[in-house]
Amino acid sequence: MRNRPAGVIRNPVLPGSHPDPSILRVGPDYYLATSTFEWYPGVRLHHSTDLVHWRPLGGALDGTRLLDLTGCPDSGGVWAPSLTHADGLFHLVHSNVSTYVGGFTDCPNYLITAPAIEGPWSDPVPLHARGFDASLFHDGPDSRLLNLVHDWRPGHGGSAGLEARRYDRAERRLVGDPERIELPPQAGWIEGPNLYRRGDWYYLLTADGGTGYDHQVTVSRSRTLTGPYARDPDGPLLTARDHPDLPLQKAGHGSLVETGDGDWYLAYLVARPLGRRGPCVLGRETALAPVTWTADGWPRVETGLPALEVPVGSTPSGRDQADFGRDHAELGRDRADEDDTDGFDGAALGPQWSTLRRPATPDWVSLTERPSHLRLRGGRSPQSLVEPSLVARRVTEVRCSFEATMEYRPRTFQHLAGITAYYNTRNWYYLYVTVDDASRPVLRVASSDRGVLSVDEAGEAPLGDIARLRLGLDFDGADLRFRYDTGRGWETFGPVLDATVLSDEHAEQIEDGQIRALGFTGAFVGLWAWDLTGGGHPADFDEVTYLAGEQAPVR
Repeated sequence: MRNRPAGVIRNPVLPGSHPDPSILRVGPDYYLATSTFEWYPGVRLHHSTDLVHWRPLGGALDGTRLLDLTGCPDSGGVWAPSLTHADGLFHLVHSNVSTYVGGFTDCPNYLITAPAIEGPWSDPVPLHARGFDASLFHDGPDSRLLNLVHDWRPGHGGSAGLEARRYDRAERRLVGDPERIELPPQAGWIEGPNLYRRGDWYYLLTADGGTGYDHQVTVSRSRTLTGPYARDPDGPLLTARDHPDLPLQKAGHGSLVETGDGDWYLAYLVARPLGRRGPCVLGRETALAPVTWTADGWPRVETGLPALEVPVGSTPSGRDQADFGRDHAELGRDRADEDDTDGFDGAALGPQWSTLRRPATPDWVSLTERPSHLRLRGGRSPQSLVEPSLVARRVTEVRCSFEATMEYRPRTFQHLAGITAYYNTRNWYYLYVTVDDASRPVLRVASSDRGVLSVDEAGEAPLGDIARLRLGLDFDGADLRFRYDTGRGWETFGPVLDATVLSDEHAEQIEDGQIRALGFTGAFVGLWAWDLTGGGHPADFDEVTYLAGEQAPVR
């Protein structure tokens, strides 16, 4: 086989909130599916032909036919999707978690299929709600669904282990009874099961140590699918738990893929904290690592640690060099996640955008009512789990900026529109236009810190007759600043704010060993409109710019 050009994978390959990666190869094409929680479209998808460059495809679950997030709790919704391929069809298993507090986890799991990654996707097949982190394993004509069995009973640790159940692909249903997987002794709480077969061995990848700084990818193997499984004697395949100074932390929840040339890679989640094991504003992201195999059949990641850069020794697709070059050029042109400015000139929102708890339907989001603008009709309050009007994108670097031009004419103090740095219903910052009690337009800042609401009326700026203005915000590590421009140049607005309020760690609340709130999503920036009268009063947005890393301006 001819030599092919080498490359470098720069981690995270999917920056910002892209956790729980499920990686898949179909011919020369690679796909990554990641969790989306309370955000539409559900199950974010990316495509690559070289494992280095990744193109966003949007989300698979793009409407209520496929996913209903009405009333979804913060960090509920879609957990840990599983993307596989069999019988010429993509198979996507996903959950829709509606409850996780007080020891209970209501997590119905569904399966959809499609002949192409772009769809059309079938109606969801209900599977079960016995536990979360469900994954599908195909072994010739045989398919099995694996999952953690959730145990709600106090004192039982929350997990009753793992199980497998046969899935009939022709009948599109589960058959028979679930079989308990015999795990290694003292396995403890393990989740995120992914099963592979290599030779005569079944390899079980699991996520151990929770989702925080003790997270890890572990491997066990057995001659039979249900075990008994023996754990790799050399320890975790990958973890950062004993290396608190690494830039990539929380490494865990892995899935494997084999290239056309017989090489193997691990997709896994990481986080980039502010400081030594500090708060993670960016959430959990996707990284890749090459995998080799020992002579006695165990997978290995060199050093066993997450790395910012890892080599790719060949074009993993197995294509020739000319195709490799064309793929790079095409991916460079089509990387919508890297777009700096969106003028809303298309027929639909780009794949970089997500909407909160409801799909972007014409009754509240329009790109046609006013051409080259996004018209956003005001939705319910920030505490509502039903019908918010928020269009947002992931924060991908700890230094970044977000700007938008807005035209808005509020009529009451119950009309508000502007830009937000957002984590969840309880943790957010909002730079907005409204009117005061004398019906005069003003610019204000509001915030919520673990549900405690603050509004800075004393620091407001009167706008007079100005209805069109530009709003901006800047992340700089732990600092967040707002600014605005009415045509006279940028002016800072309000004090320096604490960006760590928008971190996974700040959002999570556990009291007396009981989960009260989870923090799984990372921070978003976006366009937000409230109409607390229920009338859907609109705001128009134009020329939204997002710059990250070295491109972000210093204000």
